[in-house]
Amino acid sequence: MPIPIHDSHHAPGALKRLPLLKAAAFFIAAVCLCLCGLLYLQLEQSRRHDLALAEVASSNLTRAMAQQAEDTFMKADLVLTSLADWIQADGYDTTQLPRLHKTFVQRVQALHQLHGIFLFDKQGQWIVTSFQDLPRGSGVSDREYFKFHQQNVSSLAHIGPAIRSRENGEWIIPVTKRVNDKDGNFQGVLLAGIKMAYFDQFFKSFSIDEQGTMFLALTDGTLLARRPFVESQIGTSLAQGAIFQRHLPSANSGNAMINSVVDGTVRLYGYRQLEAYPLVVSAASSRDAILHDWYATAFQSSVIVALVILGVGLFGWVFIHQVRDGGRIEADLRQAQEALELIATHDSLTGLANRRLFERALDIEFGRGSRQASPLSLVMLDIDFFKRYNDTYGHVAGDHCLAEVARALKSCCHRKADLAVRYGGEEFAVLLPDTDIHGALVIAEQIRRSVMDKNITHSGSPTGYVTVSLGCYAFVPTGRDSIEVFIQRADAALYQAKHSGRNRSAVLSLEGGVEALMRSDR
Repeated sequence: MPIPIHDSHHAPGALKRLPLLKAAAFFIAAVCLCLCGLLYLQLEQSRRHDLALAEVASSNLTRAMAQQAEDTFMKADLVLTSLADWIQADGYDTTQLPRLHKTFVQRVQALHQLHGIFLFDKQGQWIVTSFQDLPRGSGVSDREYFKFHQQNVSSLAHIGPAIRSRENGEWIIPVTKRVNDKDGNFQGVLLAGIKMAYFDQFFKSFSIDEQGTMFLALTDGTLLARRPFVESQIGTSLAQGAIFQRHLPSANSGNAMINSVVDGTVRLYGYRQLEAYPLVVSAASSRDAILHDWYATAFQSSVIVALVILGVGLFGWVFIHQVRDGGRIEADLRQAQEALELIATHDSLTGLANRRLFERALDIEFGRGSRQASPLSLVMLDIDFFKRYNDTYGHVAGDHCLAEVARALKSCCHRKADLAVRYGGEEFAVLLPDTDIHGALVIAEQIRRSVMDKNITHSGSPTGYVTVSLGCYAFVPTGRDSIEVFIQRADAALYQAKHSGRNRSAVLSLEGGVEALMRSDR
């Protein structure tokens, strides 16, 4: 049986090859994931930064809108308060009307946001206005603000839903106050109309994107003014919107990203409720406009990272394929090396170990036997009358005979440590570690009978078939013994077996320095 030959490259290569492939694949995947992760973190940080800046800008915008709206309505409120005090103190008889008209005109001219000032009696008919020759109509008793003051004794200013002026059809936001007599009874309504065009011009002074919006509404959600101006939406209710439903109840001002139920556009809304008046202002910029530059940067960064990942992936693909090709080449080389090793250490005809491997095994077993004080046996055997066999049947038949004897030899070597050898020509050997002389003789007899049982015809042999002669020798190596002497003594036993008539096993023993020969006949 072949002795294992240590290959200094085989085991480490087998152990390292697969981890190298896995490590390469893991490293490439890790690099790609890290690049994607860094890109995501950078883009997410940039996106949050842009949104944070937009929130600050939105808060500043709504603060400016709230301040402007509060100043606008406060000026109108102050004008109405002074006029109401005057009217309630001096009345509005015919002697006061020219003076009141002049004062109304002066106030409207001083405040360019005012459309006009009106005084209505308790039936809703105007008494005096800031307009010249205003025709009398059906009155304003049907207006929301007039009914409000009829039913409420509060002296505070009331801001009503936007209406169209019956004087010229212009949209106005009515700011009204109740007028009482000296006893506190309802005597009429004083109205200052604020031009909606004023707020439209104010809204247009701010720079927002095309999909952005701005609006002014009452706290109940009634829309007063809007940018872009859509006439059909004036007076509609925003009470069911997210700002009035979710955000205003929890905070009087803030920012919120809301998906519009009207057009499906996602916008960042800034909102603020005025402290002095029941009004809400809001400004919104579309998310796409806020992140427009971010989208461009994200696209460019993604393309760059994608190209880098593609390059890393291609490099990794080439590298892994090279590693795999290297592995296949190494495997082929290892296989070729094993084949060369087999050729170098085994006989090509019989498949048995050759003398080179036999000598290597002897070195190993001599050292092991010396360390462990274990016996070592050697059986030498030779085919009887083999030259006659070749002369009679030819060399092809002779090779076949050698192969059959080798098979018989292998069949009797049951242990892995046993080594069957073609020693040369028709001569064979069997190295038996951990085997004394008695065990060697038993193995020798098994080999002799196995060859006989094959019944290989041999007309040149006295027996008529192929037989073998065997010589056995055993001893315990001490470290000072000679391998050559060990082989010579086994060979001497073989010579004695052949000299004694062939087809037998002989044992050589050393007793008191004298060689005694024992034979085991058939």
